[in-house]
Amino acid sequence: MKIVILDGYPVNPGDLSWDALKEHGELTVYERTMPDEIISRAKDAEIVLTNKVVLTREILADLPKLRYIGILATGTNVVDIAAAHERGIIVANVPAYSTYSVAQLVFALLLGLIYHPDYYTEKNKNGYWSECADFSYAHHTFIELAGRQLGIVGFGNIGQQVARIGAAIGMKIAVETGKPQESLPEGYVKMSREELFATSDVVTLHCPLCDDTAKMVNASLIKKMKPTAILINTARGGLLDENAVAEALREGRLAGVGVDVLSTEPPKSDNPLLTAPNIMIMPHIGWATFEARKRLIAVTAENVEAFLKGTPRNIV
Repeated sequence: MKIVILDGYPVNPGDLSWDALKEHGELTVYERTMPDEIISRAKDAEIVLTNKVVLTREILADLPKLRYIGILATGTNVVDIAAAHERGIIVANVPAYSTYSVAQLVFALLLGLIYHPDYYTEKNKNGYWSECADFSYAHHTFIELAGRQLGIVGFGNIGQQVARIGAAIGMKIAVETGKPQESLPEGYVKMSREELFATSDVVTLHCPLCDDTAKMVNASLIKKMKPTAILINTARGGLLDENAVAEALREGRLAGVGVDVLSTEPPKSDNPLLTAPNIMIMPHIGWATFEARKRLIAVTAENVEAFLKGTPRNIV
């Protein structure tokens, strides 16, 4: 059984082991694979694992030996699922491996936007505090999150964990979800998208990117938000109309934005968010804690083992 990993470096830059996968076949790991290298590298593989290398209908047609695709992630948009099914190729992903990691990044971004630690650290390193006439100083207005409304768009594993953290620090929880109100925890309020954006002090996105959600945070929706509101996106960059968000920041119609994802990754140099004020931009690392990556590899190996035993799991 030949197993090929097309882009192993983001998942395992050297601090973890692929041994659990080596137990199931002849493993070849490529750190990165360009589109024109996919077919030559995967042509003899029966199992291909990919994180962000895109497997299109045309590519799958040129991989006749391929029986199984393992996505080294939760999102499935890197594989033409319909084409894989037509060819009898099983596709599996790894759900929920990064729930805790992404949820903690949401609050890292939120607290960073509230407290501006980089700004004050730099000021203090340059002697500002040492020369200050008072024991303390503040160049921003700090806010308390307790009592403020946290609006959560999407109520899957990550959205629920974010809600638990928010509730634990005293925030009111509003949710846009397909789940009925009676199924939500006590005190959580189901709202429409428009109502949630209009009434929330913090909005955080945890929904998939699809036709209904593409560029959903647009100029019209932003106009409904409080100018003091903070927007967090750790889901998919395509959920934002980036030009509209950047314009709102420049005009002071949003207090702050924190993102871990952009519409194109790596971003183009002219992405408007890169030059917008009051924004924190992380390089899509919410999923990438050591613990989450370790779980990702472990579950991927379990998925492969289940497939080889004839009982595939986590099929998409």
